[in-house]
Amino acid sequence: MQKYPMTTIGHAALEAELKQLKTVERPEIIQAISVAREHGDLSENAEYHAAKEKQGFIEGRIQELESKLSLAQVIDVSKLESETVTFGATVTIVNEDTDEESAYQIVGEDEANVKNGKISITAPIARALIGKEVGDSIEVIAPGGSKAYEIIEVEFK
Repeated sequence: MQKYPMTTIGHAALEAELKQLKTVERPEIIQAISVAREHGDLSENAEYHAAKEKQGFIEGRIQELESKLSLAQVIDVSKLESETVTFGATVTIVNEDTDEESAYQIVGEDEANVKNGKISITAPIARALIGKEVGDSIEVIAPGGSKAYEIIEVEFK
């Protein structure tokens, strides 16, 4: 079975979403379906069909979260130390053409948010960084073409 690596923060966020779905959203949608049923003919009841569709989405998301959490490999990044880039590392890189600096933390797929500086372990730039050290250069083939970066800092925080 495939394990899903994630940070402790990412794991907590998924657990919080699951709790919200089970304790708040699921009961609300059950109530909405019940109210919509009382309005009569179900074949022409848009309110009922919308509520059933939302219920299907909620139940699907609950199953997905339960599966991911059961297969989670939770990694406490604050306890890691390494000179090389691994999962959880925050890596500062500089574009060798523009001298523009960027910092990214390598996280699990469900935690990734580029706007917050978190990239998925499966992203091309993350795959290129894994196993490298400060001073190493990497080349990333991106949709906009090939880009070269130099690693200037690796930290675990």
